[in-house]
Amino acid sequence: MTRAERMALPLSAEVIKATAEKHGVCVRPFTMEVGDPDTGELKYVPVPCGSTVESVCLPCARKAKALRQVQCREGWHLTEEPDFTSAPPSKEQTELMEFRADLVRAYQRNRDNEVEAEELREEVRSVDAELRQLGMRGRLPVLDPPAKAGVKRSTKRRQDAPNLPRRRVAKTTVGREFAGKYRPSMFVTLTCDTYGRVREDGSPVDPDTYDYRRAARDAVHFSALVDRWWQNLRRVVGFDAQYFATVEPQKRTAPHLHAAIRGSIPHEVIRQVTEATYHQVWWPNHDRIVYGDRMPLWDPHAKAFVDPETREPLTTWDEALEEVEQPAHVVMFGQQVHSKGILGGSEEAGRHIGYLTKYLTKSTGEVVEASTARQRDHHDRLHAELSITPCSPRCAVWLLYGVQPQGVTSKTIPGHCKGRAHRRTTLGLPGRRVLVSRKWSGKSLADHRADRKTFVRDMLAGVGIEKPERDASRLIWRKVDSSDRDVPPRAHLLMHAISERISWRAEYDRALLAAQGPPGDQETSAIPQAA
Repeated sequence: MTRAERMALPLSAEVIKATAEKHGVCVRPFTMEVGDPDTGELKYVPVPCGSTVESVCLPCARKAKALRQVQCREGWHLTEEPDFTSAPPSKEQTELMEFRADLVRAYQRNRDNEVEAEELREEVRSVDAELRQLGMRGRLPVLDPPAKAGVKRSTKRRQDAPNLPRRRVAKTTVGREFAGKYRPSMFVTLTCDTYGRVREDGSPVDPDTYDYRRAARDAVHFSALVDRWWQNLRRVVGFDAQYFATVEPQKRTAPHLHAAIRGSIPHEVIRQVTEATYHQVWWPNHDRIVYGDRMPLWDPHAKAFVDPETREPLTTWDEALEEVEQPAHVVMFGQQVHSKGILGGSEEAGRHIGYLTKYLTKSTGEVVEASTARQRDHHDRLHAELSITPCSPRCAVWLLYGVQPQGVTSKTIPGHCKGRAHRRTTLGLPGRRVLVSRKWSGKSLADHRADRKTFVRDMLAGVGIEKPERDASRLIWRKVDSSDRDVPPRAHLLMHAISERISWRAEYDRALLAAQGPPGDQETSAIPQAA
């Protein structure tokens, strides 16, 4: 065998990775040390990385996608209202809340004493953490409420936006039934407005007239616009409409929304709500850069950024906000609105679920990847505009416009923000790829994952294979230090996990054959796909 032939052979690590992907084993787990306090047993366990991107970990990404598909399917055409009745407060919770009230009262009396006040703050934080562990949800009153209320803005609708009828929103989430057996739901696609003519590959016909500033700002505030659309839709239809939605980029890199909505809504109503929905950004004006070649400097005495020549402190965020008389930007949807009625359990419903989750296993950079010179130039110009577009009140880009953002410190670098909106790989797309309403399926992702485990365990029990429940809370979990010499190599852990997965699969296949019955049996059971 020649040297070239030997170099063409796959590496052992590549073979192990391919085998792990074949059997659905995480290829880049992190190791945890698990101790059993009852038996004293100590072992190292590979914990899946949980990545949702195929290029990072194919098995974990596919599992996450399958879980989202189950979540979408179970909630889209529910026939009964999900039960969200809150459990009554326990005795331990009420006693802890009484203790917290005493701590807050003591804090208010000793607020001027910094040492005692800090000790009381720490005790309150400890009580809050204990209340969370006992299963309480919701916000708790803060110790130091803001002394100054925010600037109030008018909620009167813009004159250039059409009015919307408003109904009292009922608590129901399940759609109407028609003809005694049909319960259709909706599939809706919403897009951003146009910024100029584009070619088939998404690049502008005339880049010089393409409105990159509005495209960048619309992308940054797209999530807020979507939230406002759901609010308006519920107020118009009069019931608590639930949704499962994904945000994906178009070829022109503008974000657009695909949404499965439970219940039947007239197409005209969806179009009407879309035309009337807008989001006003009440931020300081940021049309003209003040500091380009020269940057503001940090003054350690004033604990603020100052002008490099006059040494005068920059305008604070609160001061700049008080001077705002009109919104810095208004974002609206485009005219292209697509809505379609879908029947539950149909082939069309399954096809649209696949369409909703199509890009969930790809990173945003992979979806918006440019393949032509025109596309690369388009992405570069949009990224250049995003780099000078503030993404939040704490964004360091505000310093370029002479405004001191919230939470500014000596470590803040003017014009450099680590926010997702400024990255070249995301081009302003929102960080939330999946948007699911709280009452969609009546379950969390952890509940759906537990349902799959219970299904498999019950199937195995049907053929005499008992899998005991593992109480993970009883065990002692410790993150392994990189210097620990007793930790087995990752390759060893992967080989063990592969062998274990092959054994599990053989047991499941045996249970599946037993559940289907002998060959020729016409009344075979429908077995859903296991995890």
